[in-house]
Amino acid sequence: MNYITIALAKGRLAKTTMGFLNEIGITCEEMEDPKTRKLIFTNEDLKLRFFLSKPSDVPTYVEYGAADMGVVGRDTILEENRKLYEVLDLGVGKCRMCVAGPAEAAELLKHHELIRVATKYPVIAKDYFYNKKHQTVEIIKLHGSVELAPIVGLSEVIVDIVETGSTLRENGLMVLEEICDLSAKIVVNQVSMKMENDRISRIINDLKRVVS
Repeated sequence: MNYITIALAKGRLAKTTMGFLNEIGITCEEMEDPKTRKLIFTNEDLKLRFFLSKPSDVPTYVEYGAADMGVVGRDTILEENRKLYEVLDLGVGKCRMCVAGPAEAAELLKHHELIRVATKYPVIAKDYFYNKKHQTVEIIKLHGSVELAPIVGLSEVIVDIVETGSTLRENGLMVLEEICDLSAKIVVNQVSMKMENDRISRIINDLKRVVS
């Protein structure tokens, strides 16, 4: 029997996912050692392998078949735009992708004016403004706190993840438009879904019962 390899986004989401897997009888003792330097963790009995990766790399590993399955946020799936199957919403890490800025920027969005948009998510921002709003914008990619951009005059608005909105409010900004809802998803390699359909489907169906 071949191994099924699962890529997990590092951090809180990986721990949450392993909690769900434990509930359906899938464990991995090697991952519980806080001092381990291992990169690949194995459950020999179930022929499963796990590895932790930067969230933005999970869709790449899955598309190219280095991982059969992956768990990552929908924001990363949309931004990376890889060919894979989204098979299950885990219902955790819920938040929204939004256009935000100072209140006066709402008029610029209404009248489709040429504006600058700062974001960590240029693919999502471009798709939203060009394909859904049909508004021409200049997109500026940032890696740090995008809330700073409209405050210092780098951009009129930002596109970013919003959970509670408290950071926006503290900096005189507000949600102006909602792009989409976000949460953690299970993704599957397209070939793996055909070759290992029974085993992968069993894992997905068992998880469905847990998360519902």
